[in-house]
Amino acid sequence: MPYTPENSYDADRRIWSGQEERDYFAPDLSIGEIIFHEMRRHPKLIAQISVTENTVLTREELHHNSMCVASYLRSLGLLQSDIVGIIARNTTHIFAVTYGCFFNGIPFHSLNISYEQATIEKLFNITKPSIIFCDGEDYEKVKAATANLKVKIVTMRNHQMGSISIDEVLATPVEENFKPAHLEQGNLQTLAILCSSGTTGTPKAVTITNSRKILNPSPELTTADVQYTHSTLDWVTGLLTTVTSGVYSTKRIIADNPFDPARLLQIIAEHKVTWLIQAPAHLAMTANCPELEKADLLSIRTWFYGGGRCSLDAQHKIRSRLSHDCMRLAYGFTEVGSAVSKNNHFDAKPNSVGRLMEGFKVKIIDEQGKPLGPNEVGEVCVYSGQYWPGYYGNPKESHSVRDSALWFHSGDLGYMDDDGFLYIVERKKEMLKYQNIMYYPHEIEDVIAQMPQVAEVCVFGIWNEFVGDEAAAAVVKKIGSTLHAQDVVDFVKKHTSAKYKQLNGGALIVDEIKRTANGKTNRQATKAYFLEVKDRN
Repeated sequence: MPYTPENSYDADRRIWSGQEERDYFAPDLSIGEIIFHEMRRHPKLIAQISVTENTVLTREELHHNSMCVASYLRSLGLLQSDIVGIIARNTTHIFAVTYGCFFNGIPFHSLNISYEQATIEKLFNITKPSIIFCDGEDYEKVKAATANLKVKIVTMRNHQMGSISIDEVLATPVEENFKPAHLEQGNLQTLAILCSSGTTGTPKAVTITNSRKILNPSPELTTADVQYTHSTLDWVTGLLTTVTSGVYSTKRIIADNPFDPARLLQIIAEHKVTWLIQAPAHLAMTANCPELEKADLLSIRTWFYGGGRCSLDAQHKIRSRLSHDCMRLAYGFTEVGSAVSKNNHFDAKPNSVGRLMEGFKVKIIDEQGKPLGPNEVGEVCVYSGQYWPGYYGNPKESHSVRDSALWFHSGDLGYMDDDGFLYIVERKKEMLKYQNIMYYPHEIEDVIAQMPQVAEVCVFGIWNEFVGDEAAAAVVKKIGSTLHAQDVVDFVKKHTSAKYKQLNGGALIVDEIKRTANGKTNRQATKAYFLEVKDRN
C-alpha cells in the first residue's frame, strides 16, 4: 500500500526523514506579508463568522480592521523588538489584533484565560509586553498581574473603566499607502510566543518563528474550505488555524463559549465545516455526546486531533460517523511550532501519529542516547532544520530541550514501525516503577478504556515505600452509568495478569479529569484531586 506522506529511512544512522521542504510563496515574504496580499486577492469572500457574537466579516473588512490595529500600534511607536500581550477568547476582533501584529512584524505573547493571576504575572514579567489585549471579564486580574509593568490594556468586550476599548483601536485611521512591514531579521524572526503545556510546573514562554512549517499540515486548503477549532491563540493549533485561514483565504467559524460537543456538532452541520482540529479531550467529549449518533458530518474533509493520548474507542466512534477515512491524528509540540507528523491512514494504522511532514527528521534514542531501529521504544527526538530562538529569556531551559546538534528532545517515549509510522507510547517522566519493574500509566488506561461505561480515565502512581508506585485510577463514568470503583478494580484484575499493573492504589469515580490550560491530561493535578476525594470519603 502506498503510504503518504513520502518518507525515507537511513538504516545506518537510524534516522527517518520527511520530504524536502517546498516553498509555495516567495521565500523572503513573512507570514504577515503573505496574509496581507492574500486578503486583498479575495476581498468579498466571507473571512469569519462568530456563532456566539452573531457577527460576519468579509476578508475586506477583516483586512481593514487588521490595518487599523497595525496603525494603532505604529502610532504608539512599537517596534519589531517589542511584544504585544494577548489573553483572550475567540471573539470577533481578536484576529484583527493577531493579523495587525503580523503586518507589523511584532510578535504577540498569548496566555490562556484560565491562568491564575500569579501565573500571568510570572509569564508577562518574562516578555514585558508594551500593550495587552484581553476580555473585560479578565481585566482586573490582568491589571493586578501587570501592575509593575505599567502597560496599556485594551478590552475586547465588556469594557471596564480604565481600559481602552477595542472600538477605539479600530477607529484609528489607516496610514496612507499602508504596507506590511518587512521583517528586520528575515523569517528567523519571532512570529508569536506561546506557552508550553505546563504539565511539569509553570509554563514557559515558547518562541515560534515565521517558518513556513506552520503551513505543513494543510497545503490542500482552498477558498472553498470552512475551518473550525475551539483552540484559542495560546494553543499552537489556534495559531495554526489563524495563520492557515489567512494564507489560504478560507471561511473560519469561531466561538467564545466553553467547549460544548453538542454545539460543535451543530456548527459542523449548519456551516458545512470541512476542516476541524481538536484536542483529544474535546474529541473524547464529542465521541461520547448523545447527539453524535444523528449528527450530519458529511461536509468534513479533514478532522485533525492531537496534543495528547486519545482513547482508540473514541476515535473509532468518530470514524464510524464519517463518510471516508479523513481522521488525522497528528504529533508535534509547541517548541517546533507545527505538526511533525500526521496520519493519513487511520483505517490501516489506528492510533499512530503517522509519517513525517516536510522538512522534519526523527530518531528514537535509548537512555544512553544511542539511536534505535524500528519497533524499539525510546525517546522521540526531532530535527526541524530551522532556527529556534528558544524559550524567551530562558537559555538554560532552551539548551535542555535542544541539544548541540539541534535535535529537540521531546520527552515522549515512542517507536517507529516497519512502515515508518510513529507511535507515541507515553511521556518519559510518567514512567512508573513497581517492585523494580517499570510500566506506563497508558498500559492500564487502555484496559480501563475498554469498559463501555467509562468516559475518561487517568492512571497515576501512588508511592508506597515498600513496593514503589502503586497504580491508581480516576475514572469519569458515562452519563446514566451505574459504574462503581470496585467494578474498575475488578475489570483490571480480570484483564491484566501482571501484579504491577493491578490497581493496587485503588480507583475512584470522579467528576472530571484535571487538565492543563492547553487541554492536556494533568496527572499530578488529577492525582491530588483523587487523594482529596479519597480523604473526604
